[in-house]
Amino acid sequence: MKHKLLMTAAALALPGTALADEAAGENEPTILVTGESEGYVTIDSATATKTDTPLIDVPQTINAVTREQIEDQAHRSLADVLRYVPGVTIGQGEGNRDQITLRGQNTTADFFLDGVRDDVQYFRNLYNIQRVEVLKGPYALIFGRGGGGGIVNRVQKTPSAERMFVAGEASINTFGAWTASTDVNMPVAEGAAFRLNAFYEELDSNRDFYEGDRYAVNPYVAFEFAPGWKAGLSYEYVHDDRVTDRGVPALACAQPCTPGPLPGHRDTFFGVPGVNRTGIEAHIVKARLDGELTERLNWSTTVLYGDYDKYYTNVYANSAATAVDGTVSLRGYTDPTTRENFIAQTNLVADVNLGGIANQILLGLEYGDQDSTNQRRNAELSSDTLDLSNIVYPTVTFPALSRNRASNVEFLSAYAQDQISFGDHVDLVVGIRYDRFEINGTDFQDNNRVFGRTDEKWSPRVGLIVKPRENISIYGSYSQSFQPRSGDQFLSLSTSDEDLAPEKFTNYEVGAKWNIRPDLNLTVAAFQLDQTNATTPNPADPATSIVAGKTRTRGVELALAGQVLPGWQVSGGYTYQDAKLRGNDFVRLGQVPEHQFALWNRYDFNRSVGVGLGIVHQSSQFAANRTSATTTRLPGFTRIDAAMFYTVNEALELQINVENALDETYFAAAHNNNNITPGAPINARFTARVKF
Repeated sequence: MKHKLLMTAAALALPGTALADEAAGENEPTILVTGESEGYVTIDSATATKTDTPLIDVPQTINAVTREQIEDQAHRSLADVLRYVPGVTIGQGEGNRDQITLRGQNTTADFFLDGVRDDVQYFRNLYNIQRVEVLKGPYALIFGRGGGGGIVNRVQKTPSAERMFVAGEASINTFGAWTASTDVNMPVAEGAAFRLNAFYEELDSNRDFYEGDRYAVNPYVAFEFAPGWKAGLSYEYVHDDRVTDRGVPALACAQPCTPGPLPGHRDTFFGVPGVNRTGIEAHIVKARLDGELTERLNWSTTVLYGDYDKYYTNVYANSAATAVDGTVSLRGYTDPTTRENFIAQTNLVADVNLGGIANQILLGLEYGDQDSTNQRRNAELSSDTLDLSNIVYPTVTFPALSRNRASNVEFLSAYAQDQISFGDHVDLVVGIRYDRFEINGTDFQDNNRVFGRTDEKWSPRVGLIVKPRENISIYGSYSQSFQPRSGDQFLSLSTSDEDLAPEKFTNYEVGAKWNIRPDLNLTVAAFQLDQTNATTPNPADPATSIVAGKTRTRGVELALAGQVLPGWQVSGGYTYQDAKLRGNDFVRLGQVPEHQFALWNRYDFNRSVGVGLGIVHQSSQFAANRTSATTTRLPGFTRIDAAMFYTVNEALELQINVENALDETYFAAAHNNNNITPGAPINARFTARVKF
């Protein structure tokens, strides 16, 4: 760790990404700035191109959820936010992590914090987040490996030197879960400020035996130490401890039929009380520097160090239920993981006029070093069958190691991008990235087998933007990304996998963006995402992989965000997706509903009273890749949410949010055929906010 902290200090003397962030909930001027939002609309961002660019000039699909919308909908988790972003499917994550599917690609690692990789498996918090951005399609040029279907970036709140404020929030829901948070900003000198965000939450739900707690604290100091030069230092401590809940199994059925989720057991716990538990402690340090070398040349750096210690113990349904009140087989394991991340980005951005043609040139380097350890002990159960007509939970022990691995990943990237403006009506974005990804590890359970592989890949990106009017853009883009064989978490490189080339993702997209007004925008896009070198477990030896062929996801997306009429704000959209194995239409990609629709509305009658109404619709989806007639299908559903807002005075706001207002029975997420999460019944959350 010592050498990495020394490298952190040294990196602050290097060029890097434009340091950045969003204002304090009311567009307060901040010391570090990355983008601008107004209500439910995000105007520009530095995430998609690593330059401060209006979203209308970015040739890709981007959905952004602002802090105002997060608070209006009383979102408590990343899954809550993303459920209202069509084209994103929420995975169960085995009850211990964020997991999503984007354009047919399932991932636990394509998450970023202010554009820096945040790939550890855990549940991410929103208490210190100003905006959540979803960038769709493979974009290795900006983010490196992974990101086959897209990435999710959280934009952190930053200090403001404009004025002091103190804000607090407390809420409780009808299940008994409650949370309290604070946000304090203090100017400490001219051009310098300190900000502190913190929260505590007690978890509860309708599910039997479910409970837990989580809390975090994030002090952040930022200052301008010379004209045009700004720096920031953030430290975050995260604690999360909760029951692991892997939902309900499928219900077996006689062939021919397609199994569905087990009905009648919305609240039943298919683990073992007192055994199923997951927790994480994380220390995350982020240092940022941004400076103007000249009027047209910017030089900046972001460095992130993270230390993560996580455990995950669970018993879960390992088969379909024989009947509604029949039997289910159980299996379990315990799985501790540690991860130490050091990642440094450094960028140079130049505005250059060449022969009357404007160029914004980005040159960047990224270095990362990631150390991981992971063990697993399989459970021994006093009974591996659960009788649903008379539930008696078994006793559990974890006697011997079944997996014990350690790995080191080191990567180095160099990239170049040019945003070229041919007058006022045509822009061209071109770029290329070189990645060297090296993994070395030891499998201590396999006679201390040493494994390793080095991949060197080039990832291009090209985008053409035509602007017939200043507020309308029509674009086409081509981009690529890759995923090394070591998987999301660098611990699954088998003997056979070492000889396989990385998975490759290629995206073709055309679309249009229309800023109807500065506070209302509409986007539409059509895309095709091809995956090659796709693999699947070897039927003869599930611990190894074989090349399964090529997959293709085709789709259309439509999004609307902003103020439709005075007092009426909306955010939502529709996505159609067709995801399958090329050459075999029977094989459909898992957790990709054909149709998704989500729309959130807020209407303010006056300065004191407002209402909210939301709808989420999702057509049926397979819980896993459909490779046989016995693959479980989750039925489609439509969920209605509602809210009411009351502003007492400038210092106090009250609101109530009702989830699943019509008490729809539905299944919200899955991990595989027999780990399916039932949606929560109707429930309400009461929230009070104060600000001085």
